[in-house]
Amino acid sequence: MTVRINLLPHREQKRAARQRQFILLAAMTLGLGAVVAMAGHTFIAAKISSQEGRNVFLKAEITKLDKEIEEIKVLKEKTTALLERKKVVEALQSNRSQVVHLLDQLVRQLPDGVYLKSIEQKDNNVKLVGYAQSNARVASLMRNLDSSEWLEEPGLVETKAVMLNNMRVSEFTLNIKLSSPKPVEGVDSKNTPPSAKKDKKA
Repeated sequence: MTVRINLLPHREQKRAARQRQFILLAAMTLGLGAVVAMAGHTFIAAKISSQEGRNVFLKAEITKLDKEIEEIKVLKEKTTALLERKKVVEALQSNRSQVVHLLDQLVRQLPDGVYLKSIEQKDNNVKLVGYAQSNARVASLMRNLDSSEWLEEPGLVETKAVMLNNMRVSEFTLNIKLSSPKPVEGVDSKNTPPSAKKDKKA
């Protein structure tokens, strides 16, 4: 006796079950992929937003720094201008003091029989033009100038005989340099009298 079993319905059912499982897995995979994609998009968007916020903050700080740098540049320019003015004022004060010492020393060191015609000063260099009764008087003037603490390096440029008020005199031109007295140990140079002389022998 032969028994015949029809397996077609059973196979169809298995095939349908597998299809349902496949569709379910596909749906779960798609759903998981969508969730991952959304999570990734959200994470990346958050990162981009955070970076944009940082960029805005950095731009604002850079703008502040640029303003501060500009202000510092202006302050440096003002400081430089003030320092230049200070130097000019100090130079004027120094020159004024030098002129006082120069005139004081010329009055003190000028020997009898010598008269100055002109005095020209450029920085520390001074040019003297004058008349003397003789060349010996000119030599005496140079020794006196060389002995001054405020004057140094007297150098005779020229001397020549001329007639002045019907008198024969020597017209001379010499150069000297202004200098400051060197401070002595235990002595305040500011309180040193300008009439102090160097001990030199002619």
